[in-house]
Amino acid sequence: MPPIEEPAPQPLAGAPVRVWDLPTRLFHGLLAAAVIGLLLTGPIGGNALVWHMRLGLSVGALLLFRLLWGMVGGRWSRFRSFVHPPSAVARYLRGRPLADERFDIGHSPLASLSVFALLLLLAAQVATGLVADDEIATTGPLNRFVASSTASLATHWHKAFGRWLIWAWIGLHLGAIAWHVLIRHRALLRPMWTGGKLLPCGTPASTDSAGTRLLAILLAIACAALATWVAGLG
Repeated sequence: MPPIEEPAPQPLAGAPVRVWDLPTRLFHGLLAAAVIGLLLTGPIGGNALVWHMRLGLSVGALLLFRLLWGMVGGRWSRFRSFVHPPSAVARYLRGRPLADERFDIGHSPLASLSVFALLLLLAAQVATGLVADDEIATTGPLNRFVASSTASLATHWHKAFGRWLIWAWIGLHLGAIAWHVLIRHRALLRPMWTGGKLLPCGTPASTDSAGTRLLAILLAIACAALATWVAGLG
């Protein structure tokens, strides 16, 4: 009886690659929790506004951290890795990327636009909150540095347009995630949780070492200290 030949082992199609470093993943989780807290405490008013102010300052510190981390963080967390020209966005929408355009690794062009839109919306919300005045018992810590007309406009944006734009973004974001997961069968949540993603061999990974994490801690402390100083100006 001839020996049974075993099938030759197939080469691996890919390997786990560290895409999202730990500081980026922690930022994502903390920002989501803080924004939810802001949206819940704002309409309640009263004593909840104390926490609303604290959460707002926390979001400000997180945004500053992300700005810095977008310049010195892991490869796929840096802004230069997901700033795409309009032509690249058009190619992505047509499904015809260039050979060297790896939109499947970090943020795709549409996801990049979503990220920047969120950062701008939250920055505007934090900035207006810092100078807002509800004319009852709560004013932002920088309110005394602006004219009353400016404070009035900022308050109106903060309590109306800004808040509803953030709700709209959250709805679009959740809808996009559901579409990718349920329709396109793409795993989006697991990589953000674990940091790793199955990608072709040779794909460059984000640095996520003890040294980079220590740098992230130092930056986070500096951002928190600045937020605390701003709070003390009120």
